[in-house]
Amino acid sequence: MYGIPLNDLAWLVVSLLCAGAVTGLLAGVFGVGGGAVAVPVLYELFRVTGVPEEVRMPLCIGTSLAIIIPTSIRSFNAHRARGAVDMTILRQWAIPVVVGVCMGSLVARYAPEALFKSVFVVVAGVSAVRLLFGKDSWNLGLEMPRKAVMTVYGWLIGVLSSLMGIGGGQLSNLFMTFYGRPIHQAVATSSGLGVLISIPGTLGYIYAGWPRAAEFPQVAALQPPLALGYVSLVGLILFIPTSVLTAPLGVRLAHAMPKRRLEIAFGLFLLLVSARFLMSLLPL
Repeated sequence: MYGIPLNDLAWLVVSLLCAGAVTGLLAGVFGVGGGAVAVPVLYELFRVTGVPEEVRMPLCIGTSLAIIIPTSIRSFNAHRARGAVDMTILRQWAIPVVVGVCMGSLVARYAPEALFKSVFVVVAGVSAVRLLFGKDSWNLGLEMPRKAVMTVYGWLIGVLSSLMGIGGGQLSNLFMTFYGRPIHQAVATSSGLGVLISIPGTLGYIYAGWPRAAEFPQVAALQPPLALGYVSLVGLILFIPTSVLTAPLGVRLAHAMPKRRLEIAFGLFLLLVSARFLMSLLPL
């Protein structure tokens, strides 16, 4: 963090505070942790501060997962207070999701930067197509599948979410709507996944990044007290206040919006995220 011009640092601080507000709003509206907003902003922050490409993306994702913790807790509590959360589904997913997150965190220790971005592009793109162009006839059934299928999908949500730095909302929303669940219930239930994913994911990225920080002693943004492993304490501190404040506002907006409008808004948001990372993968 040292050697940055004061003007650049001021703009970075302002952008992080604003992104935190947007992150909280999205967490409430879409039942996501806001990682799709946090990761790109953090990526630019760490680029300016000279974090090497080899560790830049996992540092963004680990920090994003830490940011999601308070945002997801507040969003989940707000949705649950409205009686919109399907606790049966959350209980079925709890163990496989946590196992998947732990496995994804181990992969993150060795994965190349392109893997993280590719996961973003594929998952966000598929989700956007479903929400923007899908029809009611696009479904896998009228009832949620049996326990074995739910276990596998919960594990997959955990793995992919830990590689994207998200709270699992867009993945579980996609799955639940394919089985005929209303988008508002899917959003509310997805907010609970953020809690299950963000806490073990943060611990996993601290563990994965700790030895890597020792390999880059010249990079201040990776060293204590500015970071713990792949979790930047600076990014965490700047994001949390505004994101926690705006999450309940997002919940109110979600329950006030018609189903189709919510689907279109969520689809466009995911499409923008997918396009942003696809562009970063293309050679200049």
